[in-house]
Amino acid sequence: MAEHLTIQGETKEEKYQTLLPQAQALVQHEDDRIAALANLAAALHSTFDWLWTGFYLVKNQQLVLGPFQGPIACTRIPHGKGVCGSAWAQNRTLVVPDVDAFPGHIACSSSARSEIVVPIRDAGGTVVAVLDVDSSKLDQFDSTDARYLEQICTALQHLF
Repeated sequence: MAEHLTIQGETKEEKYQTLLPQAQALVQHEDDRIAALANLAAALHSTFDWLWTGFYLVKNQQLVLGPFQGPIACTRIPHGKGVCGSAWAQNRTLVVPDVDAFPGHIACSSSARSEIVVPIRDAGGTVVAVLDVDSSKLDQFDSTDARYLEQICTALQHLF
């Protein structure tokens, strides 16, 4: 396994194109969920320098904090609450340009301004976790982020 990433390109698209195969390789042969999620959080966070990058795992009908990079985070999020709980309940990626405009947003960090949450599904299509990314910039995330982060999350399916 590689001990470092080689990210090339100046645009977001170019960075994702070089990150995607490396991210998939990081998790492809790993059978320990925490190890894979921890490395993936670090890879994403270091590539894009976001405010917060991490995972919440579905446990007992709530999202429980998993591996992450960034400031201290909310530990538990109820189903359907906030951006993470809403993405879980709706079983779809949510891109939020301004978290202050999102009804019921849970402010784990006052520095967060925009957010993207991508559901992670098991082989049966059930949401078992979410990838949550926060930025200190407004309107940081778009369809490019959604497309690539969904591909990365699909590579995690074997862990659940």
